[in-house]
Amino acid sequence: MRIDILVPQYREDESVIRPLLDSIATQQNIDFDNVGVIIANDGTDVLLDEAFLASYPYKITYLKCEHNGVSATRNACLDASKADYVMFCDADDMFYHNVALWFLFREMEIGFDTLMSAFFEEGRHPETREPLYIVHQTDSTFVHGKVHRRKFLVENNLRFNPSLTIHEDSYFNILCQQIAHPDRAKYCNQPFYIWRWRDESVCRHDPKYILKTYRNMLDSNDALISEFYKRGMKDKAREFVTMMVYDTYYLFNKPEWKEQENQEYRYLTEERFRDYYYRFNSLWDETPKEVKMVISNGIRQRSIQEGMEMETITLDDWLSRFTPTLG
Repeated sequence: MRIDILVPQYREDESVIRPLLDSIATQQNIDFDNVGVIIANDGTDVLLDEAFLASYPYKITYLKCEHNGVSATRNACLDASKADYVMFCDADDMFYHNVALWFLFREMEIGFDTLMSAFFEEGRHPETREPLYIVHQTDSTFVHGKVHRRKFLVENNLRFNPSLTIHEDSYFNILCQQIAHPDRAKYCNQPFYIWRWRDESVCRHDPKYILKTYRNMLDSNDALISEFYKRGMKDKAREFVTMMVYDTYYLFNKPEWKEQENQEYRYLTEERFRDYYYRFNSLWDETPKEVKMVISNGIRQRSIQEGMEMETITLDDWLSRFTPTLG
């Protein structure tokens, strides 16, 4: 049984990627002949030294690709792999402890198609700047802590969508989880992956990141719905359209979306949602009321916890602004 760890590299130099490679090299109770790392450079001039890569006790394959974005780079890693299982890692992350791979090999021997585990997010104390660690128990947003049987991915043509450069992780993760048979999808509540802190990380340091990229989330969901349709999974398409409609509706009731300085982001997001709703409003109309109620309650409760204020417009009135008109 063999696992390949697939790593896209953009401008991460040796000092950035070293903690990941070191955390693999210190794994215990495993045979490194059964571990491989495939790193794909996304067309940048920040190249890793061959001697540096050869210094590790496991095989590292280094691909030099044209610059086509993170989705294409991850697909290149997947295409180069011949292992039984694959795990996508970011170049600036690392394994949490030195028996992570031993644990994964045990699970691989039992067998699964896709595995989602809890993972740590590293942060900083706002005053002392000391490291803080938050546990994410279930999160489809990121590739962190996900392992897949390679043959399952190949047989089902499960790949990253090259048109997506933001929220591409959630597209891929959700597709894998929805296509896998429930008996072949596993969850592990023991974290073995650390999403490391980096001062250069835009998504964690820009307070307006969600405001700026929610349109990309709609792009990701749009691509996901289209893929469900192609695969004959119309019930899933309806479910995820309904989730997106409620998520966007409640999102606009959060204080930051009402602030004057953020109205440009709101306008651009509403225009993207207008196109999204034009494409998929028939699926929304077909969704049974009881299904809508369950989805609405869950998303509303989460949104309130995230600071949502009371709705100032009903959902029907809000949607009427985006409903296509004849003539």
